[in-house]
Amino acid sequence: MYTSAKPYFYGTGRRKSSVARVRVVPGTGDITINGKNIDEYFGLETLKLIVNQPFGVTSTAGKFDIICTVKGGGLSGQAGAIRHGIARALLQADETYRPALKKAGFLTRDPRMKERKKYGLKAARRASQFSKR
Repeated sequence: MYTSAKPYFYGTGRRKSSVARVRVVPGTGDITINGKNIDEYFGLETLKLIVNQPFGVTSTAGKFDIICTVKGGGLSGQAGAIRHGIARALLQADETYRPALKKAGFLTRDPRMKERKKYGLKAARRASQFSKR
């Protein structure tokens, strides 16, 4: 685990069933997720773009190092959770980023969750095939 005497900014991000605990440290732009580099952790380029979006909006690319722990959900949900956490941590670093981050929608917790399965059905809304006889 990364330990440092440097001051850092903390943000918790959530998306679907993923929870990301993000630490933003002034640095060179390294992103570490669960002890791995971002390139090792996320194979898809789109997921890496999602994680880096808050830096593009606030034009702080390469100014901060990210150390985060993420649990639960799939890779897409985890990327969204990390983005949410980074946006919240950047807000702690500098309050002037708020309008840009809010306009981009990175401070809003995405409320969409998986719908629960109902009894008598095969899934949340999927019923068994209808047959006349």
